[in-house]
Amino acid sequence: MDGATHASARRAGIGKTAISANGSIHLNSRLVIDDEFLSCRSSVRRFRRGEVIAGAGVLVDTFARVHSGVVSASTMLPDGREFIVEIIPKSGLIGELEVLRRQTLSLEYRAGSNCELHFFEGRLLRDMYASDPCFREKVFSRALARISELELRIIANAASSLQSRLASTLLRLSAVYGKDAANSGDELIISQNDLAATLPASREKVNQCLRRLRESKIIDGGQGKIRILNRKALEACANGAVSVK
Repeated sequence: MDGATHASARRAGIGKTAISANGSIHLNSRLVIDDEFLSCRSSVRRFRRGEVIAGAGVLVDTFARVHSGVVSASTMLPDGREFIVEIIPKSGLIGELEVLRRQTLSLEYRAGSNCELHFFEGRLLRDMYASDPCFREKVFSRALARISELELRIIANAASSLQSRLASTLLRLSAVYGKDAANSGDELIISQNDLAATLPASREKVNQCLRRLRESKIIDGGQGKIRILNRKALEACANGAVSVK
């Protein structure tokens, strides 16, 4: 964490207990923060890529909005591998459902890139939930959409080849990065480890598929960056219509 933390950021919650001093479903399923929250007092924190923002199992009473960059949300599989459940883009929220339920965080949140987050007190969310029936309905519908999309991803992963799953993941991440006006969505900033954890699959097998896609001029890049060169060909791979050898 750098020196840009505001004095108000020393309040309890994510900003205190769960942030490392050393130191991601299609996101339409997440709550969209309402304009009135943006005028409320918030603390601003910046994180470098790879820094832990909040750890699993921590009880928090603040939620955060991603102001810039992306954040990954992950858990551990029974075999010890990391599984990145989602990549949260600009304007996405962190910890909102846990704050409403007064539960501990179920996922670990890390900076997927250099990012800036705005933290708000949990009572703002709970007060609005208690007083606004329309907001309650939105919370419920978004939560159902989030669960539904995760189920669809799991089913697709079970039925598809690794190459198809990788292509689908790259396209999904492209949509996430494209939410930031500064990014067209054609360039993804993600390490091979994180990409493997998103699928999930072994890094070695993911590297083999990436190499085939590069050799076919469908993607390019390296050093934690992937650039989509031929989106139509990548879509064909995702649909299983084309298999790159």
